[in-house]
Amino acid sequence: MNLSSLKFFRSLRHDNHQFAVIGLGRFGRSVCSTLHNLGYQVLATDVDEKLVSEALTEEIVSHAVQLDSTEPAALKEAGIFEFDTVIVAIGNYIQESIITTLNVKEAGVPHVVAKASSEVHRKLLKRVGADHVVFPEYEAGCALARTLTKPSILDRFDLDPDHSIVEVIVPDEFHGKTVSEIQLRNRYGLNLLAVSQDGKFKINPDTTKRLERGSAMVVIGCNKDINRLPI
Repeated sequence: MNLSSLKFFRSLRHDNHQFAVIGLGRFGRSVCSTLHNLGYQVLATDVDEKLVSEALTEEIVSHAVQLDSTEPAALKEAGIFEFDTVIVAIGNYIQESIITTLNVKEAGVPHVVAKASSEVHRKLLKRVGADHVVFPEYEAGCALARTLTKPSILDRFDLDPDHSIVEVIVPDEFHGKTVSEIQLRNRYGLNLLAVSQDGKFKINPDTTKRLERGSAMVVIGCNKDINRLPI
């Protein structure tokens, strides 16, 4: 998430318990399954009747219907336009994705999330009204590349292009030293948020807390400073 996404997520209704997902490929199925398991009502659609049947059989949705989402009448009949939030998960079929997004926005759906497969696709989706665009493959690829080149970074949350919160394995250089002794802020310009202990995290650890090899620490700061850590 970044600052440009903040307005969209703040606009989502907290009392919304129903979502519509258009497209039952891997991404769409994942969204449906997660929402359904969290207890939300999910209506899914796909042009492929087999995928619709599979979603119903596997019980990853509340309801599912086969339809052509490029046809506004079909979407209206299925009740898609009545949802507060619709996820257009078509992605790989750019024309269908754009037309579907346009159909849903023109019908007045307030929150439309769309999957993009390229930067050009993203721009087109935004042009026709998508409120939020996601790049699942791109984001997964970036995460994998970072993991391969910086295996000591266990998890990462990008605040913006230049700042992040990262969970890292405590460097050997820090083993046995206290939070005060490693001088994280003075030496690296970073702030320590938490340190793991017995499988749990200690938030805002005391300056006398000693760090141990193999445990984890969570820091926040500029990416260029994070990259200077001895990991």
